Amino acid sequence: MAKVTAHAGGPPNGVVPTDPKDQVSWRERFAALGNLPAFFRLVWEVSPALFLGNAALRLVRAAIPAATLYVGKLIIDHVVTLSKTGGQGDTEYLWWLVGAEFGLAILSTALGRAVSLMDSLLGDLFANRTSVRLMEHAASLDLEQFEDATFYDKLERARRQTTGRTVLLSGVFGQVQELISVGFLAAGLAVYNPWLLLLILLAVTPSFIGDNYFNQRSYSLSRSWTPERRELDYLRYVGASDETAKEVKIFGLSDFLIDRFRTLSWEYFLKNRSLAISRAGWGTLLSALGTAGYYGAYVWIVMRAVSGQISLGDLTFLAGSFRQVRGSLEGILLQFSSLTQEAIYLQDLFDYFAIKPLIHSPKTSRPFPKPIREGFVFEGVGFKYTNSERWALRNLSFTLQAGEKLALVGENGAGKTTLVKLLARLYDPAEGRILLDGYDLREYDLMELRRNIGVIFQDYTRFKMTAGVNIAVGDIDERTNQPRIETSAQRSLADTVIAKLTGGYDQQLGRSFNKGVELSGGEWQKVALARAYMRDAQLIILDEPTAALDARAEYEVFQRFAKLTEGKSSVIISHRFSTVRMADRILVLENGTLLEIGSHYELLEKSGRYAELFGLQARGYQ
Repeated sequence: MAKVTAHAGGPPNGVVPTDPKDQVSWRERFAALGNLPAFFRLVWEVSPALFLGNAALRLVRAAIPAATLYVGKLIIDHVVTLSKTGGQGDTEYLWWLVGAEFGLAILSTALGRAVSLMDSLLGDLFANRTSVRLMEHAASLDLEQFEDATFYDKLERARRQTTGRTVLLSGVFGQVQELISVGFLAAGLAVYNPWLLLLILLAVTPSFIGDNYFNQRSYSLSRSWTPERRELDYLRYVGASDETAKEVKIFGLSDFLIDRFRTLSWEYFLKNRSLAISRAGWGTLLSALGTAGYYGAYVWIVMRAVSGQISLGDLTFLAGSFRQVRGSLEGILLQFSSLTQEAIYLQDLFDYFAIKPLIHSPKTSRPFPKPIREGFVFEGVGFKYTNSERWALRNLSFTLQAGEKLALVGENGAGKTTLVKLLARLYDPAEGRILLDGYDLREYDLMELRRNIGVIFQDYTRFKMTAGVNIAVGDIDERTNQPRIETSAQRSLADTVIAKLTGGYDQQLGRSFNKGVELSGGEWQKVALARAYMRDAQLIILDEPTAALDARAEYEVFQRFAKLTEGKSSVIISHRFSTVRMADRILVLENGTLLEIGSHYELLEKSGRYAELFGLQARGYQ
C-alpha cells in the first residue's frame, strides 16, 4: 500500500524516468506471442463449445466480403447489358443476384452479432475463471510476499488482465478472418494486375510502423506508472470510504488527499496527453501517405475502365477489392501491433502466476500430533523482513510446553507479533528452527498445522458479511453449523452483541451493503474472538485480543478463556498486566531478543524490565 506523503511513490517534479526494463524491443514483442498458446488453453478450458463455435462462424464470415463484391460486379455488368437492350433480357437472373447480395448482407450481420455474443460470453467466463485463479494463487503465496511493494505491482498488473483479455482472443481470430478475406480478394486483384498487391503493402506500411512505435510508448508509460496508479486508487479509496471518513473529517485531510490526487493524476494526464497528441499528429500524416497510394491505384483502375479494357462491374469489383484489401491489410498490420501489445500485457498475468511460495508442505509430511505432547521449542530463531537491515527477532530460544499459557510482553516493535506468525508458519525463520514435539515445523503439512492453530490478530479483518459468517471464518467449513457458531459467540460474549441486531446471525455487518449495520470497536472484537472458539485448535493465539474492551468485559473474557483453553496451549499478547498475570509464564521481549521469562511473581522478584513496566502501569491506576 502506497504511503500518502508529499511525493509518496511518485516521481519528483512529475518527471517519469525512462527505465530500460519498461522499453519493449521487437524481439520481446515477437517473444510475447509465445504467450498465446497458454492463453488459448485458458480460454479453451473456459468453454470448448464457445471457442470452436466462434472460430467456425468467423471462418464462414471471412468469405462474405469477396462474395458480396463479386455478386455486386455481376449485378452491375448485368444492369449495363440490360440497359443496352432497353430492359429486354433475363431480368429474373438480375433479381436473383440482388436477392443473393441481400442474403449475404443479412448473413454477415447475423454472423457478426453471433460472433460478438460469443466474444462477450467468453469474456465474462474468462474474467470469472481468471479472477478465481488469481485468488487461488494468492492464497498459496507467502504472507511476506504480500508485504513487498514489487509483488504488489505485479499483483495490480495481473488484476488488470483478468478483464478484457478476450480482446486478444477476438483479435487473433479477427486476424485469421481478415487474412482469409484478404486471400479471396487478393486472388481477384492478382488476376488483373499482381502489382496492385505490392502497391497496397507499400501504402499500409507507414501507418503500421507509426502505430507500432506509439503502442510501445504507451505500454512503457503504463508499466512505469504502476506504483503511481496504485497510489491513485488508494487515494480514491481513502478520500471516499466509510472506514476512513472519521479520520479524514477530524484531521481535515480532505484537501491534502485531493491535492495529492490532483497533482499525481495531472502528471499522469500530461504524460498521456503528450503521447496522444504525438500519436494523433503522426498518425494523420502516415495515414495520408497510405490514402495517396490507394488513390493512385484507383486512378489506374478508372483509366482502364475508361479505355474499355475492363467492364464497369470489373471497375466496381477492383475498386472495392482494392479498398477492402488495403483496409484489411492495414487492419491486420495494426492489429498485429496491438496483438503483440496485448500479448505483452498478458505476460503480466503469467508473471504473477509464475510467482512461487517459499513456504510449503514437504513432499512427505509428518502427521500432526494429536494431542501435542511436548510442545513448541524455539532454538536460536532469527528473522528479519525483506528489505530490512534490522532483525525483528534474533537468537530466540525458549519452550512453549503442551497445555501452557504463555504471555508475550514488550514495547511496540519488540517482535511479539512476528513470533506468533512464526509459530503459525506464516514466516519461516531465517536462522535457527522451531520444533513441535521434537520435529521441525517444516516437516509437518502446512494446512494441517494451521488447522490446529487458531490466531486472532490485533488487526483482524472486519468482513462486510453477516454476523454468522464473520464468526464462521474461524472454521469456514463449519459455516452451516449454526449450533457451533452460537456456542462460539457465547464463549466470546459476542452473543450479547448479536442479540441486539435486528437480523441476528443473518444481520449484514458494515455499511458497505444494503441494510448493513456498523458495530463498535469492542463489539467487533467480541465477534472476532468468537472465531478463535470456532476452530478446534490445539494452540490458540490472541494478539491484543481485548484492546477495545472495557475492564469488566476484558476480565470476563479472560476468565472464560482460561477455562475454555484448559489442556490446550495458548499465547497471549497484551499490554495490560491484569491480563498478562493470568498466564503460566511471561516472556519479555526487547529489540527482538528474549530479556526475561518466568511467572508473574518470579519476574517481579527479579526486579527487571517486567517489574519496571508493571510498576509504571500500576502507578497509572493509582
